[in-house]
Amino acid sequence: MQTSKIKGTLLACSLALSGAAFAAPSGDMLGNTCAGCHGTNGNSVGPASPTLAGMDQEIFIDAMKAYRDDSRASTIMGRLAKGYTDEEYAAMAEYFNKQKFAAADQPADEALAKKGAKLHDKYCEKCHEDGGRSAADGGILAGQWMPYLAYSMEDFMAGTREMPKKMKQQVEKMNKAVGADAAAQLLNFYASQK
Repeated sequence: MQTSKIKGTLLACSLALSGAAFAAPSGDMLGNTCAGCHGTNGNSVGPASPTLAGMDQEIFIDAMKAYRDDSRASTIMGRLAKGYTDEEYAAMAEYFNKQKFAAADQPADEALAKKGAKLHDKYCEKCHEDGGRSAADGGILAGQWMPYLAYSMEDFMAGTREMPKKMKQQVEKMNKAVGADAAAQLLNFYASQK
């Protein structure tokens, strides 16, 4: 009789442990796999990689799906995104959304930043609220690395990354009114935000 209880206990423990061994990875664990490029807790320390901390969950998931299906240009993200499921995207999105955004410590040209602030207010504030600090709609721009933002803008302008319709209209208006210096002014404004 006692042997039967021991066997039952061992079987119950075995089943419990096997279930734990196959539990889905947490967003925290998955997010930590991104630290090499996107920094601890999603705060990038490399100018070519964006900070993911504080990112809107839907924007994160949409970006990962676009990388996975190769509809968004990338160097390595297209290959990496193929290794995760939609559920894992959601777990990572939740993890990064909960992290505190830390602005990149980088220099900015004050004169260009001052002009860029006016351009932001006129052409960008509607989608990139609070001076580009809002995570909603267009994502956080204020405090992102300037080189990353420049590369992203180059991709949009070259057509290797699809520009949202509203953004395209505003960029065209801004470039027509200001000219080629518009992007440098905006980039310096966003870089100046601490």
